[in-house]
Amino acid sequence: MNETMITIAGNVATELRFVRSDRGTSLVSFRLASTPRRYDRNQGGWVDGHTTYVTVVCWRTLAENVAGSLHKGDPVVVFGRLRVENWERDGKAGTTVEVEAQALGHDLSRGTSAFRRTRREQREVTSDTSLAEELARSWDTGEAADGSDGSDGSDLAGEEATPGDTDSPDGHTDVGVDHPEDGAMPTRRRGSGRSPLADAATSDDADRRAA
Repeated sequence: MNETMITIAGNVATELRFVRSDRGTSLVSFRLASTPRRYDRNQGGWVDGHTTYVTVVCWRTLAENVAGSLHKGDPVVVFGRLRVENWERDGKAGTTVEVEAQALGHDLSRGTSAFRRTRREQREVTSDTSLAEELARSWDTGEAADGSDGSDGSDLAGEEATPGDTDSPDGHTDVGVDHPEDGAMPTRRRGSGRSPLADAATSDDADRRAA
């Protein structure tokens, strides 16, 4: 099976969404803003390049550790499996760019961090594929619900990001210019010290398609 594995560095651009399915599978998702920087000789300094937004999805133990470790604005490095999906919904069309993380951590070129080992427990080894797809699409379709902080994350796109640089055309979500938006799933409150374990109902179809 051919898979595309990528490593991407950037900032956590939204609050984390943590859900736990009826099967007991933990899942965390967030939007990552990655902005390359280059030296401009004409300006005599570093300038921001084009900001790319991707959805990062984490499963099981990684999901719980991420929920207990990351906050909006944190610089991170993500390694995982790249997935690109075109979608149409309610008269809108777009592209979902998703990274299913296998390893994730703070970017130590930007600051310091402290590691604390967690006790390893036996967990459900299946994943709810439909739940992950629904969660990933919810970022791009802009579904709003209670728990949204109302921020689009554009201030976290780069070290010197300028608001308004990443506006996208109405009705279509393009790779790299779509705004991250909080929405349908529960969010992790900053500084809470524990993972917000929210029960998320999944359909029978999700169970049948569990990978």
